[in-house]
Parts: sequence; C-alpha cells; structure tokens
Amino acid sequence: MKIAIPKERRPNERRVAASPETVKKLKGLGLDVVVESGAGIGAAYPDRAYVEAGAVIETEPAAVFGDADIVLKVQRPLGMAEGGPDEVHLLKPGAILIGILAPYGSSEALKAYAKAKVTAISMELMPRITRAQAMDVLSSQANLAGYRAVLDAANEFGRAFPMMMTAAGTVPPARCLVMGVGVAGLQAIATARRLGAVVSATDVRPAVKEQVKSLGATFVAVEDDEFRQAETKGGYAKEMSAAYQAKQAILIADTIKKQDIVITTALIPGRKAPILINSEMVSSMKPGSVIVDLAVEQGGNVEGSRKGKIIITPGGVKIVGHLNVPSRIAIDASALYARNLLKLIELIVDQKTGNVVLDWDDEIIKATVLTHEGRIIHPAFVEAEAAATTSAASTPPTA
Repeated sequence: MKIAIPKERRPNERRVAASPETVKKLKGLGLDVVVESGAGIGAAYPDRAYVEAGAVIETEPAAVFGDADIVLKVQRPLGMAEGGPDEVHLLKPGAILIGILAPYGSSEALKAYAKAKVTAISMELMPRITRAQAMDVLSSQANLAGYRAVLDAANEFGRAFPMMMTAAGTVPPARCLVMGVGVAGLQAIATARRLGAVVSATDVRPAVKEQVKSLGATFVAVEDDEFRQAETKGGYAKEMSAAYQAKQAILIADTIKKQDIVITTALIPGRKAPILINSEMVSSMKPGSVIVDLAVEQGGNVEGSRKGKIIITPGGVKIVGHLNVPSRIAIDASALYARNLLKLIELIVDQKTGNVVLDWDDEIIKATVLTHEGRIIHPAFVEAEAAATTSAASTPPTA
C-alpha cells in the first residue's frame, strides 16, 4: 500500500504532512511512502532526510498522487480553478485523502471529492474524546499558534514585557489580555506569563476559570446564569445572547483600555468569528498597544483587522492579522501534525494485512469522514447540501 506526501501549494503554507520520523514509522507498518521533492523544505526537512527514512522522492505531482492509496495533506488539495495542478483529479478512485480539509464553506470541494470517488477524512472534525487526543490537530496546531501569537505581539510591541528595575528607573510590566481560553489561549497565557507580563483572560465558558487562575492570570467575565451554561458537550463555546454580549462588552471595554497587549482566539466551528473588540475599544487603547487577531482568517475578532496585514490605527494601535500562524512555526507544527496523522493511520490500517479497514461504528471514523464511494456521507454536510438544494428549488425564477 502506497502513502503519498505531496508538496503544499497554498499561499503561506510551510508545513508538511509527514516528518522523517513518521516516515520511518509508516515504513514500519509495511507501507510504501512517496514524498514530492521539496515538500519538507519549509519545515527544514530536505529530500535526503526522507530518503534516509525510507521514502521515495518523486518530482512530478502526477507520479506522487497517481497510484497512491492514501494521500496525506496539510491543507485541502487545489481544485480546478485554483491555479497549479488540479490535485483532486490526480487522485485515483478509491483513494483516501486525509488533511485539514476545511469543509465548512467548501461545498464545491466536497462535491469534487465525491465525484472523484475519494474517501475524504477531515482532521479538524476529530471528536474531543480521550481516544482521539493523539489525533487532535486543532489542539496541536492551536497550541503553537498561541505561543507564536505572543512572540508576534512582543515583536511589534515597542516596550519590554517584564518589570525591570534599573539605576535609571523602573520599567513597568506589560499588561496582556487573552480573549478566548481554548488551547491557543491557554498557551498564550502561559507564554505571556513566562515573558513577565501581567496577564488576564476572558472566556464565556465557566470551566476555564480555574485553568486561567492556575496559570497565574486573572479571569475576567460577567458570571451570570447564561455564563454558567455557555459550553457545548464537545467543549466549545456557545454563541451568547445579545444581552449577555452587551454586558460582557461593557466589562471588556473597561478592561481593554488598560491593556498593552490583547490576543484574541475566539472561534465557533463552521461560523464567522465573533467580534470581540469594536473600533471604540481599539481607540480607547494607548498608543503603542498591540492586538493580535488569531481569528482573522474566519472573519476576525477585531473590528478593523485585515487578513495578512498589520494595521496601525490613527491612535497608534497595531492590529496584527497574520495568516496561518501555525505555519509561522513550521518545524514544530509539521512534527506534531505528522504524529497526529500517524496515529490515525495506525487506527485505519490493519497491521496484520496492511490493508485499510474503516470501522463505521467507530466514532472517530463517523465524525471525520466526509465522502465515501461517490457520496457525501457526513451528516452535517448531507443536511447542508439538502437544505441548499431545497432552497434553490423553492426560489422562483427571475425575469
């Protein structure tokens, strides 16, 4: 059985889906591994490192994808209209495609996988259960994104983070607010604390309050009845009512004007990121303050943030909107992601026969498989497709 590791061709992507370490382990499972030449350069993995690990290097995409039984990607493959090789059509029927496939808002890609008769597995849909922790790409990548966000803030901030006592006077510590205390937020808190900042954090989920305090930060939230029920069974934040958001906004507005650094991380799966900081809040911050918007690719938590840009407001506040932040620390991000994929491969490949076995009763498989045997099968996207079809059918024609 052949596993292919193509080069990532989307902008701002330096990660790769396999490391020399995981190639050795894939070979140990009896699998043949083909790596596209140059696939690991952005993560400091030269071709020779893959060869030494037992992989074969191919230079042409068609040779990489063509007869692969499993294709491991970081981001979803390029489609026909996206420039570069049409990677979906290079996949053979029956191949298994595994990656961070971004299925929300990518209905055409889902249809393309089904049409190509590809079994598409989307890693970011991994359920939050104990068995799946080693495969949880959102956690592995968000952890590094939270760390990098603080470093990016420090790089843009014109002052020091820790308090410094010198003969010329005392430098006060920076004050940092982290908004959204998931994996990225917790790592941002820990990193900012290590750098010596005075850190506070806010989230709508009551369960994170103790985690925030355990890291030495102050928790900021309106703690009413709605707040106490503001978490889904999967551990994600629920979207809050307008009334709660208004109360929280008043508290945050008062808090944010005192901050030097703000890092926002709030995301809702499948939805536009909620606005946490409006333009008035931005204007209330001191000149030289820095906001890092980790949600910028999903619409942003900050009014005025721009994808891939660093904006300086008239009041001298920097709003940082770097794209694909995990890729900005590509070596570690690739190593962790490759291990996530390896754990999934170990689950679906029978180690006695070397064949793929998809257990449709396994909640990991049920949660992550998007398409199979020419059909979209994931319940969330079957329903979305049916709703879109019904809506189109009920729309009267225009003259």
